[in-house]
Amino acid sequence: MVEPLSYRAHARAILALGLPLIGSQVAQFAIHVTDTLMLGWYDTRALAAVTLAGSYWFMLFVIGAGFGMAVAPMVATAEARGDRHHVRRVVRAGMHVSLVHAVLVLPLMFWSAPVLRALGQEGALSLLAQDYLRIACWGTLPALVVMVLRSCLSALERTWSILLVTLGAVGLNILVNHMLIFGNWGAPEMGVRGAAVASVGVQVMSALLLALHIRRVLPGHALFMRFYRLDPGALRGVFRLGLPIGLTQLSETGLFMATAVMVGWLGVDQLAAHGIALQAVAMAFMVHVGLSNAATVRAGSAVGRGERICLLDGARVAVALSFGFALLMIAAFLLFPEGIIGLFLSPDDPMRGPIIGIGRSLLVVAALFQLADATQVMALGLLRGIGDTRVPMLIAALAYWPLGLGAGHVLGFVVGLGAVGIWLGLVVGLTVAGGLLMWRFWHLARRVGQMPPTVAPAAG
Repeated sequence: MVEPLSYRAHARAILALGLPLIGSQVAQFAIHVTDTLMLGWYDTRALAAVTLAGSYWFMLFVIGAGFGMAVAPMVATAEARGDRHHVRRVVRAGMHVSLVHAVLVLPLMFWSAPVLRALGQEGALSLLAQDYLRIACWGTLPALVVMVLRSCLSALERTWSILLVTLGAVGLNILVNHMLIFGNWGAPEMGVRGAAVASVGVQVMSALLLALHIRRVLPGHALFMRFYRLDPGALRGVFRLGLPIGLTQLSETGLFMATAVMVGWLGVDQLAAHGIALQAVAMAFMVHVGLSNAATVRAGSAVGRGERICLLDGARVAVALSFGFALLMIAAFLLFPEGIIGLFLSPDDPMRGPIIGIGRSLLVVAALFQLADATQVMALGLLRGIGDTRVPMLIAALAYWPLGLGAGHVLGFVVGLGAVGIWLGLVVGLTVAGGLLMWRFWHLARRVGQMPPTVAPAAG
């Protein structure tokens, strides 16, 4: 009988695994923040176009990212059982499925302007967003490979290397952005295209560095041995677990994409304010994602060992840590909204005043859904750890779309609250999702150890 860990020991274990993951998530998102900052200094219209294009790219990316995210609990469970062969099968299958997804979504990015126009966006703004996407689309495959390799390293609790590679990517992105967006150091002034070139370069570099690192520090796992070999059993397992994860992420990302589209109907200044406020909210969200990823790994390991008490106690600690950070962000959004929004705008931008005014209101609304957002992302991470992804997908689709998006449309346009009303719809969707998902985890987690775990066998 294994002696249960204390809550303090669980906190130490989660933070030891989670802090580098939090740092890497924040650093990864800092790449997008630097794009937003530099494009905001360059031109407000360029900022609005990349806000639109970035939401569109990410909406397609997250479906494929679900396959990479599925790798983490499967590897954690297999490693807890000492099955390195299965670890290799899962990682290889994750990269194969990611390759197929990247090929399938490429045309949707390359010819995106008609789609954006059909969604009610300005013709000129849609073309500018398409200019960005026609370059950025080539970074989709390396970005998906990064997701798979990050998940593998996280599951094997080698997270500091992820952080170091991501920090290097941030530095490279800043340098190339500075050079290509503004035309510094003799380079051509490329605007949004320069930001796209920087993003692709960063994604390729990150994938190569992580692959080289894995070959050096994990020779016993031989993760790239016979990489060309197709493994139908592992492919089915990754696909079955990963597709619902990707569609769940799509439900949430699609909600935010839809809010960007609806805010775009209100004007460029509203869309620019939405983009800036969303960057601030998403940066805070990255901390919850890092903790959630750590919770996924810890839950997957507990399932592999059949330790129900460890799973339940660890989940309580992970939720408490996430809630603590959410309270800090509520205070920041309520006390310093003007300072946060102003960071993203040039001091002499003629639209600075109106954008800050709109953004201030949006951050107040964002404070309302911080706890709900923390709840839903932590519940999803814990549910992935125990191999439950299909019902969470349905819960997310219901909460985010008919409820969240519907409420946002009514409050924004029927009631006439504009961008603030659209964001209040996010409060509705995230609150419902968080409550239902957390209830499902506690309901299922109490049965762990009483039935065979489903994560590892799913790979065939």
